Amino acid sequence: MHLITVGKLKDKHLEAIEYDYLKRINQPKLSIHEVKASAENRDSEAQIVLKKIESLNKNAFVILMTEFGKEFESPKFSKWLFENLEKNRDVIFVICGAEGPGYDLKSRANFELSLGKFTMPHKLARIILVEQLYRAQTIHTGHPYHN
Repeated sequence: MHLITVGKLKDKHLEAIEYDYLKRINQPKLSIHEVKASAENRDSEAQIVLKKIESLNKNAFVILMTEFGKEFESPKFSKWLFENLEKNRDVIFVICGAEGPGYDLKSRANFELSLGKFTMPHKLARIILVEQLYRAQTIHTGHPYHN
């Protein structure tokens, strides 16, 4: 399982929170790939992200994080995620830059997922997604974290 993000986290406090969740996610492990932002040019960023997807697994199930995507409650997200992990060899989440996804990336995505209707900085969306992936794992394995 992979997460491609446009831009770096650049905040030691957020990095520590993210690392804490990352070390707990093990079914499957989550790898984070930071790609360079392209000065408010979403089509250029899309090409960079598409190249990264291609290098990881061109046949991966790509989940684009967008405010217009499907929203889930955590237990339903866990069920949906693990059903997709069983069907697909590789799942790649993508958090785009501030301008959103370019046309080619939006076309490549297999699914659009939303963390909610709130507008939030990308660095916080990243932390929330990583926490929700950990939460999904604990729900799937019956760990009491979600309770």
